[in-house]
Amino acid sequence: MAGIGVRVPIRRLLVLTSPSGVSTGGRAQLLPRRCLHGTAPRHTDGVFRGLSDNRLPMPWIEAWRLQQEGKDLASDEARSQERDLTPKKMSDSYHRVVLPLGRDPWLSDTYINSSGHIRLGTIFMDLDALSGIIVYKHTGPGVTTVTAALDRITIAHPLTEICDLEYSGQVTYASGRSSVEITCKVARARDEGEPSRPEDVLLTCTFTMVALDPTTKKPVNIPRLICSTPEEERIFKAGEAKALAKKKKLKTSLLETEPNDPESALIHKIWLRQLAYHDPNNSLRQPANVIAMSRTQLSTASIMQPQYRNRHQTMIFGGFHLKQTFELAFCCAASFAHARPTFISADPCTFRNPVPVGSVLYLTATIVYTDPPLLEEDGSEPKHKDPDNPVTRLHVRVDSKVRDVEHGNAKPTGQFNYTFSVPKDVKVLPHTYQEYMMYIDARRRVELGDVQDRLDHADSELQRPQSAENVNLTE
Repeated sequence: MAGIGVRVPIRRLLVLTSPSGVSTGGRAQLLPRRCLHGTAPRHTDGVFRGLSDNRLPMPWIEAWRLQQEGKDLASDEARSQERDLTPKKMSDSYHRVVLPLGRDPWLSDTYINSSGHIRLGTIFMDLDALSGIIVYKHTGPGVTTVTAALDRITIAHPLTEICDLEYSGQVTYASGRSSVEITCKVARARDEGEPSRPEDVLLTCTFTMVALDPTTKKPVNIPRLICSTPEEERIFKAGEAKALAKKKKLKTSLLETEPNDPESALIHKIWLRQLAYHDPNNSLRQPANVIAMSRTQLSTASIMQPQYRNRHQTMIFGGFHLKQTFELAFCCAASFAHARPTFISADPCTFRNPVPVGSVLYLTATIVYTDPPLLEEDGSEPKHKDPDNPVTRLHVRVDSKVRDVEHGNAKPTGQFNYTFSVPKDVKVLPHTYQEYMMYIDARRRVELGDVQDRLDHADSELQRPQSAENVNLTE
């Protein structure tokens, strides 16, 4: 076959081939064509270019060679740089980037899905990249930082049109120890010099980052935060209270304590209802809209490629991990309800272990709670407020674990919880003890989220679940 074994320099191919791939007979054609670059893009794949400058200090092939030589890339990058523990102000870490979504139609390839909605998973990915820029403004060089946790995310004001978005954030709590809280905001971008308005804010979220020694990988102290105004004092104290609440919540986890009396009674009532569905002497039968929890699962397995690595070269970018869990949760909700879900909230989550480049990431999404539920604590069956137009909240849990390609030891990398609304009347039914614990845990999360929504929106109805029929371009 012609051409086999013949090596033609790339430069010559660019001259001899037209943009349509048709040979030009050896004559140079000054036609528009795409150029091949000798250097790889210096950014994490999928992250907005304004958030990716200098994130990858070297091409993957060079990082791989150094890794094969046994060199610690992260420590080599920071070893020669001294840490500065001088206290910092909030404004020192402030960073702002405008995503020109309204002005640049080509960005829609990444940020708009096939139904014309904003891809929130991609926004979450960008926000993790933004927090990475902000944290190094505060810590300075000489440390390695990792994303440890993400607090609850809710949509404050849904987008009703595709427009430019403003990403902004700063450090809002740092006691001087190893962890730091970073608050990020996504809002409708106003013209230069025009102040933003409260209704412009799409969402606000808080990342917890931890600083590690590049060599030992142990936590190290970072600059403490100093407040310059009463408002900054208020923000700082809120962050301090939040950190204490997290420690207190760990003690009430189902991994530490058994379900309380009302929860145990609810489990028993659901179990009795499950038995009644299968009792031939009982006329009660399981409705078509009541689905076993085990039948709601959706799983994926994917190999982690280098283009999704973080700035430390050998580990996967946390924002990519978050995006994968969100999109699987969306698919799981859609598969369960046979309807398009609308995002309501993401619960606090913790990144338990890093995901190495080249590993296999396993994700399993499960519908673990529906609101209205199958039964209330008193055994009654709750009704929809509008039976003719039912709206159900679906709580989706995504369990994440990682294995090497040889499939040796598995490590959990986190548990992620998302809530969506769907215009359907559907309910989930647990069967095993593990499923009941997942059900109770999700029920607690939903109730806690409702309390937080009432506190955050005391004078507003914005926290109400939205039907997918509403004009809402966030999904």
